[in-house]
Amino acid sequence: MSRYAGIVSLALVFAVVAVVGPVMAGPEEEIRTLLPKDGIPSIDDPKFASAEEADKFMTPGEMVIGVDINGDRRAYSVPQLSSHEIVNDVVGGRKIAVTW
Repeated sequence: MSRYAGIVSLALVFAVVAVVGPVMAGPEEEIRTLLPKDGIPSIDDPKFASAEEADKFMTPGEMVIGVDINGDRRAYSVPQLSSHEIVNDVVGGRKIAVTW
């Protein structure tokens, strides 16, 4: 992982934020956004639980996005990310953005 430490970007496309008309749409068709700009708040100061604490509120088999930089390890809950989509964090001394 260390050779990739300078490039840490995890991205999974999960949701479409715009509804577009038919492919051959004319000028009367327009793009309608579902949310305003910055309508989904990022997590900028994430809090983490120990594995023992997480067992109390996470479901067995819950999906996470894992990051390991310089031995500093984090697991970001996919269900939690589904309502925020971006976590800004510092892992292993490096600033990262985890996106979903």
